[in-house]
Amino acid sequence: MTVPRHIVTQLELRRNNGERGSRKYIAHNGIVYDVTDCPKWRHDLHENLHFPGQDLTSELPDAPHAEEVFSRPCVKIVGRLAG
Repeated sequence: MTVPRHIVTQLELRRNNGERGSRKYIAHNGIVYDVTDCPKWRHDLHENLHFPGQDLTSELPDAPHAEEVFSRPCVKIVGRLAG
């Protein structure tokens, strides 16, 4: 997995929540992903539990899937989360 050098600030992550035509970003373990084109994020709420624009690191252990979900074709790596 190649991570672009782009550093995503917390503000940039929060702003990319799908509102007003923005992209939908999520973060996990310091990596920021664009999930805009993923069918499970189509309605701005994933499985009625997770909103875009957030760091979901602490929530993955409770998910019915593992980190392989980030290798799906619809998921794009944006960069590293600042801090």
